[in-house]
Amino acid sequence: MMSKKEKLGQLLLKKGVIILQQLDKAIEEQKIGEELFGETLIRLGYIRDESIYYPFLAKQLGIDFIYLKKIKIDSEAISKISAQYASYYKIIPVEYTNNILTIALTDPLDTQVIDGINLIVQCKVKTVLACEKDILEAIRKYYGVGAETIEQIMEETEMSQMSADNVEELDEEGSEASISKFVNQILLEAYKDRATDIHIEPYEKELAVRYRIDGTLYDAKVPSNIRYFMETISSRIKIMANLSIAEKRLPQDGRFKVKVKDINLDLRVSFLPTPFGESIVIRILNTTQLYSLEEIGLSQSELTLLEGLIKKPHGIIFLTGPTGSGKTTTLYSCLSRINDIERKIITIEDPIEYQIRGITQTQTHASIGFNFKEGLRSILRHDPDVIMVGEVRDLETAEIAIQVALTGHLVFSTLHTNDAASGITRLLDMGLDAYLISSSVQCFIAQRLVRLLCPECKVVTPVTPEIMKEFGRDVKDVENITIYKEQGCERCNHTGFHGRQSIYEFLIISDEIRDMIMSRETASQIKQKAIEKGMQTLRQSGWKIVKKGLTPPSEVVRVTQEEG
Repeated sequence: MMSKKEKLGQLLLKKGVIILQQLDKAIEEQKIGEELFGETLIRLGYIRDESIYYPFLAKQLGIDFIYLKKIKIDSEAISKISAQYASYYKIIPVEYTNNILTIALTDPLDTQVIDGINLIVQCKVKTVLACEKDILEAIRKYYGVGAETIEQIMEETEMSQMSADNVEELDEEGSEASISKFVNQILLEAYKDRATDIHIEPYEKELAVRYRIDGTLYDAKVPSNIRYFMETISSRIKIMANLSIAEKRLPQDGRFKVKVKDINLDLRVSFLPTPFGESIVIRILNTTQLYSLEEIGLSQSELTLLEGLIKKPHGIIFLTGPTGSGKTTTLYSCLSRINDIERKIITIEDPIEYQIRGITQTQTHASIGFNFKEGLRSILRHDPDVIMVGEVRDLETAEIAIQVALTGHLVFSTLHTNDAASGITRLLDMGLDAYLISSSVQCFIAQRLVRLLCPECKVVTPVTPEIMKEFGRDVKDVENITIYKEQGCERCNHTGFHGRQSIYEFLIISDEIRDMIMSRETASQIKQKAIEKGMQTLRQSGWKIVKKGLTPPSEVVRVTQEEG
């Protein structure tokens, strides 16, 4: 019997879209991979994309073709087909009107699927053609991530007749394999959506899953009945992270690794007890994606300035900003740039986020008394040239870091302050002597991450006097300036944003700034003097990428509110 791939292939062959050798090659490729047939033809270059392939196929067969991304499917239609059936046969119900159910599928020649649909829906069925990728995306969107897996578990264990209190009595071996698959689906979807964190949050009557994408949290569509499997999901993740599944009263932290195709992902996981179960946060780190200095958003002048700083033989460079502002990524980019055979580079971190060959990295362990200050003392016995301290949190760590810099080492570290000048007052508030700061620190660099506009859907917006005022610009400067705002489309998941970029503020410790430090001038006075000497503030840095059409003014204002 001819397979459905061969039937579709023969039709394309007959209509002259592909030749016989291409059909044979595509079918051969399918035997060794897991690609969809249309994807194989596209990868091999035999057809351009699915938007060419499927409309052509529909025209030849005399049926309708629909773009699923352009329509909204109502819940009544979705309820006619189970998630398990839809996922297995790669179909999606589109519309239910006048006892007629319209089904989108990829292979109208597969009579077995069509006959099966007729048997289970007990109404008239109309078939239309849609792209495979669009169908798979619609299944995830309308049924939820892993819905078919949860349905299968529910069926196998007659979960519909059980109360939530009995769920933990599921056959452990049988449920483990299915829950393992569901957890893998959550991780894979998060990676595909470019999420940096997964939040699994238990409440009284639901289990919420959210993804952090471009710094903002979004609800992930998941089936409502996953609330019954909270304990099993928690246990599965604990096993993967080598944590105790019996401990549910205390916070736990761990990590594990997974591989998606050729990408290695390092996942950090944290458990926090709540009244309704354990809240779980999984941080996703792409260990193969270390950014160079050119890729992190520096302008040419900023790049030249930073390269000069990191090539100095001694001194301290502080990166400042709130959690999640990209400080660690910039630090790793700096270390990667100066990482060579001639330098001994050692880091003390909490935790180690990226592992870099050629750099000795150490992690603190507060439970056994190994903190930043103890780590710094030990590091000095290993004859380093460059040291990176994850964060200066107290006076002792600050004093040791200063002494290390004064004895001929280059030191990188971070502080949690709003801007670069506030880094000085933060150190003074810790109790550090002003002369130590002025004699050791080379530069304070403030950093933020701004979301970038989706290039597919961004729209022009007027340059108003209010916008110009926010950025300290004269209204007359609007000539030849075109700015954009977000709109939202399928590519950016209707957020209007896709990706992020850093903006920076460099406070170089010049002789004048040193004098002001010694005089214990305020942060605002120091900042004003630095601006007079040419320092570009965070908001001014953001204005440059606003003018390039990369981000809206509102985004820069949002992340630099302290300047407003």
